[in-house]
Amino acid sequence: MTTRKTIPEFASEEEERLFWQTHDSADYLDWSEAKHVKMPNLKPSTKTISVRLPEPLLEDIRMLANKRDVPYQSLLKVMLADAVHREINPD
Repeated sequence: MTTRKTIPEFASEEEERLFWQTHDSADYLDWSEAKHVKMPNLKPSTKTISVRLPEPLLEDIRMLANKRDVPYQSLLKVMLADAVHREINPD
């Protein structure tokens, strides 16, 4: 049986973040006892980017989004995610 180190008390989330950047969690936790959990309401972080699109392409995307009654940015994210998924998993 391996002796685990005790996780220190942290004064802030920033202090904890800095600690884990320089320490291996395996020294503190027995990951063999970890359980998978699902967090269906957890939304992934997003980052705003700027993409230049030809105007006719953007108009087509807006037209498709309007037909589906969804915001065009949302439709674009779904379309992009589908295309990336197909590239990664060509089966």
